[in-house]
Amino acid sequence: MTAVQNAIPRSVIWNDNHIKLLNQQKLPHSTEYLKLTDAAGVWEAIKTLKVRGAPAIGITAAFGLALSAQSHETRSIQEFIELVKKDRDFLASARPTAVNLVWALDRLLLKARKAKTVNEAKTDLLHEAIRIQVEDEDVCRTIGENGLSLFKDGDRILTICNAGSIATAKYGTALAPFYIAKQKDIDLKVFACETRPVLQGSRLTAWELMQAGVDVTLITDNMAAHTIKSKKITAIIAGADRIARNGDTANKIGTYNLAILANAFDIPFYIAAPLSTFDFTIPAGSVIPIEERNPEEVVYIGETRIAPEGVKVYNPAFDITPNELITGIITEKGILQGNYKEAIDQLVIS
Repeated sequence: MTAVQNAIPRSVIWNDNHIKLLNQQKLPHSTEYLKLTDAAGVWEAIKTLKVRGAPAIGITAAFGLALSAQSHETRSIQEFIELVKKDRDFLASARPTAVNLVWALDRLLLKARKAKTVNEAKTDLLHEAIRIQVEDEDVCRTIGENGLSLFKDGDRILTICNAGSIATAKYGTALAPFYIAKQKDIDLKVFACETRPVLQGSRLTAWELMQAGVDVTLITDNMAAHTIKSKKITAIIAGADRIARNGDTANKIGTYNLAILANAFDIPFYIAAPLSTFDFTIPAGSVIPIEERNPEEVVYIGETRIAPEGVKVYNPAFDITPNELITGIITEKGILQGNYKEAIDQLVIS
């Protein structure tokens, strides 16, 4: 068990006075850790996908806010809070869809506002960021345990994007059951979609599962239907960047396709996400903002152009899977099924 745990990579490490961040843009060719020392560096890392995955973005932003706060030199707690609020707004602007980003920043800002002095606020901000990371690791392991209860030895499971260890504090969400299964000697075979256009499946999911010795097979996104049929896929699991109050889920572009295929092949389609990914203020997926990214992500692979100059490009980063296509939402509080609005309302009450 220890060997497997040690093989699970981490993406965000707090190191006394800076953030040590795994540069996911460099994977799988090299394992490079960046040293981030200010809010501008954190913003750039989030914006350019050096860190990605909703929980990991939230953790990085939390450390970034705490880090920036250390540099503010004022004795006025009111002035300090205003400076922290500006940092919060700046960091929140990096990416609009992942709800964990704003959730983590607002949690720190609320903590700072309860402090009596600037020194107390600075200490509380850092401790709260560390607490968010520790909590996320515990949450992800629980999600993995809950998710594993849905699978059995020998299952073949399809996934998309990267909802793994490097997208969280540790273990991941959609990939967490595979790590827990490995620790328990349960044989789960994973099929990973490459996830165009940024290739998180091939660059990140395949890489990190191989680090831990998990059986993983890579496919291109347009092989999904054929793979489900020919390889007898038993279930599909994906992560989430935001879940609306009715269970509609925003996740990496291509997730909706897989949910439709799961329905067509009559196999379960699961979403795995922590409660921090639920946006209780949004009634349905139609309200979730969808980030559109740089066209160059589509017309280039690496530094090689693969499309003609001047071609029009549509590059949404996410799509919305409607709740009726989701068999279950795996959380740290259990597996939500059936009437998602009622189930999510119960989460709000509890």
